[in-house]
Parts: sequence; C-alpha cells; structure tokens
Amino acid sequence: MLIDSATILVKSGRGGDGHVSFARYKYIPKGGPSGGDGGDGADVILRAVPNLDTLLDFAGKHHWDAPHGDPGGKKQKHGGNGEHLIIQVPPGTLVYDDTNGELIADLDAPGKEILVAKGGRGGFGNEHYATSTNQAPRVSTPGEPSVERRLRLELKLMADLGLLGKPNAGKSTLLSRVSRARPKIADYPFTTLEPNLGIAELTSSSVRDASRRLVMADIPGLIEGAHTGAGLGIQFLRHIERTRLLVHLIEVQPADGSDPLENFRVINAELAAYSVELAAKPQIIALTKIDLIPDEDERREAIEHITRELGRPVFPISSATGAGVRELLEACWRALHPA
Repeated sequence: MLIDSATILVKSGRGGDGHVSFARYKYIPKGGPSGGDGGDGADVILRAVPNLDTLLDFAGKHHWDAPHGDPGGKKQKHGGNGEHLIIQVPPGTLVYDDTNGELIADLDAPGKEILVAKGGRGGFGNEHYATSTNQAPRVSTPGEPSVERRLRLELKLMADLGLLGKPNAGKSTLLSRVSRARPKIADYPFTTLEPNLGIAELTSSSVRDASRRLVMADIPGLIEGAHTGAGLGIQFLRHIERTRLLVHLIEVQPADGSDPLENFRVINAELAAYSVELAAKPQIIALTKIDLIPDEDERREAIEHITRELGRPVFPISSATGAGVRELLEACWRALHPA
C-alpha cells in the first residue's frame, strides 16, 4: 500500500540539569565545587534513505520523541548526551511546517537530511560558576527545554519516466511488460488505484543491461475534469512532477469509441490546469494496443493518421506482444541521455 502523506509531531530531547555538589577528598582539606554539567538533549533529524518508497511507517505512529540529556553528577561528572533521533523517510519527501505551511526541506536524494528539532543544551553545574571571589557557588542552571514541531510529510516518487494517459490506456500493462512490477490489470476503468514504480533494464545484444535502467512511475488514469477532483489520477499527479520525461500513452483504437486525438488533448489540458511546469515537460507519445487492429493496412492507416494530425513522432507498441516496446524504451533513454 502506498502512503504518500503523513502528519507527525516531533519533540527533541530536553537538556539535563546541572548539578550542585562539593568535593570531599580525604587528602584535600579544602574541597571545592564539583557539580557537573548536564548532557545535551538529542536532536530530531529526518534523513532520506534508499529502498524506502512509502510513508507507511508514519501511518500508525504520529509522535516521535528524542531522548533527553542526563543530569550532571558529583565529582564533575558530565551528564550523558541524548542519542540523536534519526527518522528515515523515502527519497522525494517534502517536509512542511504544518502550523504555517512553510516548506522546510526537499529530501530529493538518498543521504539528504534536515535537522527539524534541536535538542536542548545541558545546564551548567556549580563548578562552572566558581571564581576567585566566589569559591563555593551553590548555583546551577537547568537544561534547556525540548522543541516540539508539527510536520507534514508529502512524498513525490522519484522516477525517470512518468506514464500518463486515460484509464485503460495500457500504462500498467506496459509497466508489467518491461519491469518486475505487478500492478493490477483489468479491462475496466480505474484498475490502478495508486501509483506503481518499476525499473526497466534496457537490452544490449539480447542481454539485459543493468547499467541502462529506467525508473518508471505509473499513476491512475486521468479523465476530463480531473483538475476539479473528478476521477483518481489528479491526487497522484505530484508523483510525476519530478520526472524528467513523460510517456503519454494513447489507445490507437479506444475500446469506448472515443477519439484518440481528443483523448490526447484532454489529458494535456488537465496537466496544464494542474501545473504549468508539469504540462511543459517533454513527452514521448506511444500508441498502444496496436495488436487489436489485426488488418495490417488498417493499422498502418490509423498510425499514419494520428502521426499526421499530431505533427510529431509516435511509437506504436503492443505491450501484449512486445512489438515496438524496445524502440520506445530506447527513445526514452536517448531523450534522457543525449549524446
């Protein structure tokens, strides 16, 4: 299950209190102040780590508290510092301050981290206040308090390619054909209820080449009016905002009798209504399900008509038979890695 948003309350550690005590040593007739300082409270840090692709860990746990610092002790003993609390999140996580909506950090790469709540500094023991004129201070300071913050986490999946199109355009079938992802596939609209990620390894001399990988994100299909809340896909469009390239899938002969060219325009209109930046991303167009037109001449005429009307190259494919899929992936690779 993909959980792509969560609200959590984080709390750093409180600083340990300073201690008041005086040394009493057998061979030192005049002891002095020996109260140690308190330890520092732990910080709360959010860190993006690989191999995480959901915020599921936060679905049932909303409070994240870091350890406090230990108080100082006798004989100048310094209190132990609290161990920092490192909260692991998937790469692509946006961190917002939930009280004012401010974006704190964009953890868009593994290893990136952000300090979200600083631990309190430990208080001073009385040895800290000893002077030539005040050799027996009986004062110490408490540790600094904890810091609490309410954070909103939003996940945008990290992918090279974003697959988009109307419901049943063949996005999930293509993803399952070229990767190990196994999204649900059926012949009714909105089979895909949440985004899916897959990794396609391009072939070289009929051998899979692990050095040439494409991470693909498939989102639920879009329909007209999606930007106003119709359908499912609009709530997941943020997952392809980070992609460098969009693969727009169009059924060459839609089963519902709709016009493939109009379907193409509708989807792009919804993208523009949602985000100008997303609509401006480069697109590669794939005509899907060409195997459903058995007559070769009819199939060629349909492909030529759509190509002519769009005025741009298209890639006819059949995910069922594999026809044209390799050519499509190679074109995507070239677009992402120009010579």
